[in-house]
Amino acid sequence: MASPEGKKSERLEVRVSGDGKALIAQAAQLEGRTVSDFVVASALEAASRTIQEHGLLYLSQQDQQIFVEAILNPPEPNDELRQAAKEYQRSVNSVS
Repeated sequence: MASPEGKKSERLEVRVSGDGKALIAQAAQLEGRTVSDFVVASALEAASRTIQEHGLLYLSQQDQQIFVEAILNPPEPNDELRQAAKEYQRSVNSVS
């Protein structure tokens, strides 16, 4: 994926209320940016944050403890898992 700072070749148009535009213009002015620059930077920041947040897994404290316990002290494999491991090894060895 190209970086957000790459060549600007795409156009994005939005409609906002007069109050919304005034608010955005005021915020842009406070940061010493043009309205366009402020809108693009804010949208890119929000998009990155949203994508990052959706990539995270949030667990309750109880679920965290269960997860850590399972990692540190995994249960013994059952017959079905042992059979699946054998079948996997056979398939890997037959390809080599």
